[in-house]
Amino acid sequence: MLDRCRLFSLCLLAAGCGFAQAHGGVDHSGHDDHSGHTAPAAHQEKTSVRFADVQLLDQNGMPVRLEKDLVADRLVVMGFIYTSCTTVCPVVSSIMAKVQKQLGGRVGDEVQLVSISVDPQRDDSKRLQDYAKAFQVGPGWSWLTGSPYAVNETLKGLGSFSANLSEHPPLILVGDGRSGKWTRFYGFTDPALLVSEIDRLSARRVHAKHTAIAQEVQP
Repeated sequence: MLDRCRLFSLCLLAAGCGFAQAHGGVDHSGHDDHSGHTAPAAHQEKTSVRFADVQLLDQNGMPVRLEKDLVADRLVVMGFIYTSCTTVCPVVSSIMAKVQKQLGGRVGDEVQLVSISVDPQRDDSKRLQDYAKAFQVGPGWSWLTGSPYAVNETLKGLGSFSANLSEHPPLILVGDGRSGKWTRFYGFTDPALLVSEIDRLSARRVHAKHTAIAQEVQP
């Protein structure tokens, strides 16, 4: 189990060294281009996603469907990890933990956090539940696994599938389940940037609501 101090150290290492992590455990060499060049710096891009109509399992072993049960009309922050990864994935999860802390009570209400294991053959619900204890504080954060077929179809629809775990990129998706507006954040993204995107999407909702009301009251 990773303790808080180690997570903090990992984040400092990530900030200072980009993707040039000190590797241990599972090989994450896929985060460069295999020619000795460092992977690109953190960046973002607008995107569209497709939700596979498959059943997944959360960290409590409960069956869920990602779009219907978790995304719905919420604002969503979604990361992709696997528990045997000891370098990049804990940093991604730590970034999301900071997002949860900064958003406070909005998580579990307006905002849903989701982490999907890209290694369903090893990451069962119990393993995810144990892993989540190092990061999650409070409700509103679901950790998902499932059959290899269900997980792979889910990842393909979200643009996060890789046949090789070591080539899986650090990626966090932020979007609005109501409007279908999504952004991919690659690399070790500043949590404040993710919170800012949530705030921007929330403000767009308020603006759209006020616009609709104004149109209704016009003579």
